[in-house]
Amino acid sequence: MQQYQRVGVQSEVFEASPHRLIQMLMQGGLERIAQAKGAIERGLLSERGELIGKAVSIVGGLREPLDHQVGGELSKNLDSLYEYMMRRLVEANRENDATKLDEVATLLREIKSGWDAIAP
Repeated sequence: MQQYQRVGVQSEVFEASPHRLIQMLMQGGLERIAQAKGAIERGLLSERGELIGKAVSIVGGLREPLDHQVGGELSKNLDSLYEYMMRRLVEANRENDATKLDEVATLLREIKSGWDAIAP
C-alpha cells in the first residue's frame, strides 16, 4: 500500500504546477506535524524526532525558493515567519512540547489557506 501511495505522490509531483507543489509541501508539513504530535502523545521519542525533522525540512523547502528581489516585503515577511516556524519545531522536539507543534500547525494552515485562495 505504501509503495502504491509513493508512486501516486511521485506521479502527482511530476505533473504538478509550481502552485500545486507549494500546496503539497504545506499539506505534507501539516501531516508530519500532526504525526509528530501523535508520537509525543504515545511517547515515541525517536519517531517524534524523525517526523519533526521532516517538518523542518518541508518548511525549509517552502522558505528556500522565496525571491526577495521579486517578492519584496511579502517575501521577507514569509522568510521570517518560516524561520520562526523552524525554530519552534526544533524547540518542540527538544522540549517534547506538543503546544509548539500546534502553534506551527496553526501558522502553516493560515498561510496555506491564503495560498489555496490564489488561483494557480
